[in-house]
Amino acid sequence: MTTAKSRAAANPAAENGGRTTNRKASAKAAPTVHAVPVEHQDKPAKPMSPKSLPVRPGEDPWTKAELNEVKQALTEDIARFQSQIEISTAELVGLLRDGSEGAGRDPADVGSANFERDAEMSLANNAREMLEQSRLALRHIELGTYGSCDNCGQPIGKGRLQAFPRATLCVTCKQREERR
Repeated sequence: MTTAKSRAAANPAAENGGRTTNRKASAKAAPTVHAVPVEHQDKPAKPMSPKSLPVRPGEDPWTKAELNEVKQALTEDIARFQSQIEISTAELVGLLRDGSEGAGRDPADVGSANFERDAEMSLANNAREMLEQSRLALRHIELGTYGSCDNCGQPIGKGRLQAFPRATLCVTCKQREERR
C-alpha cells in the first residue's frame, strides 16, 4: 500500500494536482558566495603580509601589530567559548539527571527545570557557533583572505573587523541578510 507522500515523491506531477511544472525555469539563481573552504587545516599556510589583506578605500593597510591584536582577541575568544561549552555541558548533564527523577513533581518545578534546560542548551549552542566563527576568522587570516566579504568579495572594513573580528560580511551584505 502506498501513501500519498510516497506517491508524490515518485511522481512530481501528483503533488501539483496532475500539473507538471518546470522547476528550473521558475527557480531564481542563488547568489554567488565567495566563502573560503576551511578544510585541510593541518596544512601550514605560507607566510602572509598583513598589508596584502583587503581594506576599504580610505583605510590604512593592516599592520602586523593590528593583525596580532585581532589574532590575540580571537585566540582569547576561542578559549572563552571552549570554557563556556564545558560549563554548559556540565550544567546540562546535571539538569537532565535531575529532571528525570520523581514521579510526583510539582508541574511548576517541571516547567522551571525545562526552562533552565532550554536556556542552557541555547547558551551552549551559541557558544559553539561563536567558537566556529572565531576559528574560521583565524583560518581566514592564515589563508590571507581575512577582510573579504564572504558574499560579495568586497572588503569588510578594517574598523568593523577590529570591533568584531568574527565578521564575515560587509555592512551592505549584512544589512541585506538581516532584512530577509
